[in-house]
Amino acid sequence: MRPGARRKPRAILHAPPPRSGEAEQRPLDWQLVRRLVAFTAPYARRRNVLLGLVGVRAIQLPLIGWVTAAVISGPVARHDARGIAWGALAFALVTLSTAAVFHYRLKLALELGENVLHDLRAACYRHVLGQPLSFFQEMSSGRLISRVTSDLEVLRVGIQDVVFVSVVQLGSMLVAAMTMLYYDWVLFLVVAVMVPLLAALVRRFQAALLKAYRAMQESFSRVTATVAESIGGIRVTQGFARTRMNGEMFRELVEDHSLYNIQATRSSAVFLPLMELNGQLFLAIALVVGGYQALGGSLRLEALVQFFFLANFFFNPIPILGTQYNQALTAMAGAERVFALLDTHAAPTDAAAEIGPLPGLPPLEGRVELRGVSFGYDPARPVLHGIDLLAEPGQTVALVGPTGSGKSTILSLIAKLRIPTAGQILIDGFDLARVDGSSLRRQMGNVLQNNFLFTGTVIDNVRLARPDASDEEIVRAARALDVLDVIERLPRGWQTPVGERGAGLSAGQRQVVCFTRAMVADPRLVLLDEATSAVDRVTEGRLQRALSHLLAGRTSFVVAHRLSTIKHADQVLVIEGGRVVERGSHGSLLAHDGPYRRLYGGLA
Repeated sequence: MRPGARRKPRAILHAPPPRSGEAEQRPLDWQLVRRLVAFTAPYARRRNVLLGLVGVRAIQLPLIGWVTAAVISGPVARHDARGIAWGALAFALVTLSTAAVFHYRLKLALELGENVLHDLRAACYRHVLGQPLSFFQEMSSGRLISRVTSDLEVLRVGIQDVVFVSVVQLGSMLVAAMTMLYYDWVLFLVVAVMVPLLAALVRRFQAALLKAYRAMQESFSRVTATVAESIGGIRVTQGFARTRMNGEMFRELVEDHSLYNIQATRSSAVFLPLMELNGQLFLAIALVVGGYQALGGSLRLEALVQFFFLANFFFNPIPILGTQYNQALTAMAGAERVFALLDTHAAPTDAAAEIGPLPGLPPLEGRVELRGVSFGYDPARPVLHGIDLLAEPGQTVALVGPTGSGKSTILSLIAKLRIPTAGQILIDGFDLARVDGSSLRRQMGNVLQNNFLFTGTVIDNVRLARPDASDEEIVRAARALDVLDVIERLPRGWQTPVGERGAGLSAGQRQVVCFTRAMVADPRLVLLDEATSAVDRVTEGRLQRALSHLLAGRTSFVVAHRLSTIKHADQVLVIEGGRVVERGSHGSLLAHDGPYRRLYGGLA
């Protein structure tokens, strides 16, 4: 493309999926405005005081013009020094009171905006954390970050400025209009003629502006999503020498975002000067009409002076209102996306629509039963078919089979991270459909192949399982696991800093931390999904010896590809194609020439 050439933005790089069935957003959607206003309810007193100050300021601004015009057309015209002094004093008092009101109006608006943004951001965060896993498969992390950062930040301007500045300016226009009407209704008709012209101008530009601002926000969401994805996949990017290519793709994406910004700015750059031009046009017309009336004697000089001073307070707000209207459209685009997130309700994991959830599980014994359980990420394409399983308290159940057979999905169903599309899961006789997921998972320990560690220290990550656990309890759990020396050999022991996603620790060290975290929770149910695949054989042997004692009396489900992990299981289920094709103990299954025996070589 030649230098200086213009092109249309390419909205295809990392574009989010289309929002099917979503209604086109209307400019200044009052339903969204009402929802925003509802978030001010906890701060009603501050909000109401703020509205009172807004009303006072709306009167004060044209009052400054009225006092100025009254002094000029009165004491100044009569050469009355005493009157001028009193007029100057009145002007000073009005100006000081206006400054004081403006200070508190601005202060309260900033505080109210910050409070509402705090609550909205917290609501979004709570809502996102409460979503099932299927939600995160459909929504990228970058888009979620964009919702709680940039989209909410544009709402800040809408809350802090748009409403209150617009009310002040509209109030000033109304007071100025009423005063002008009092002085001369004929000249005021010139003002009234401008109103339809302004309305037509706003209507002409509002659709284009809203479209531009929505496109700009969507574009920024794609930029955020790409940055988050690139950082998360930095090893893949560098490992396949994709740095330069990905950088070029991102440069094009940012260029597209810049073009969207330019398009919005161009529309605004036409709209605002036209709004201001209307005010200047009125002053020219009013000068001709008012001058003609004054020359004919039908209009007093005092009224003409008042008209021209008050006209400034009627038309000066117009470009300000135009700016606020632009900001309102930007805020509406952000509000649309934020509330669309809050209105997103993926398939629930704690739903029990007809009968309602139980308040919470009592202490578990650990009896787990699956009755004809089927599941599909897409209900039309199930990945599990009629799974039956019974684990008595304290038993260990091993799940083996080829990759993609559904083993990890079964663990997700037992942990109620997903819900079956058919069948029942019972925990101690309680139907999992009625069980509160949090009360279940508080009695459950999970150790996965790629466990997540948060930024902090090793002991902080272990304590996530039970925040009230003492240092002595944590050390005792590590000693029982026979991994205390592994942790103490870290550069700073328990206080070793952990980077994002466990950066700074090896894969084996991360798994040791995760095992300790699970054991500190003292779970009744333990789910191990390839939990020892990242540790070396020596550490795995130590963990297996410790687990044989620590898992005694606890029901556990183990997914593993190493025979040493599962040979002591009470039950072994062979899963192929989402079905149980064989079950029994390790010894009994080896005695038969079946799928398990054929897997033996790979498991060993």
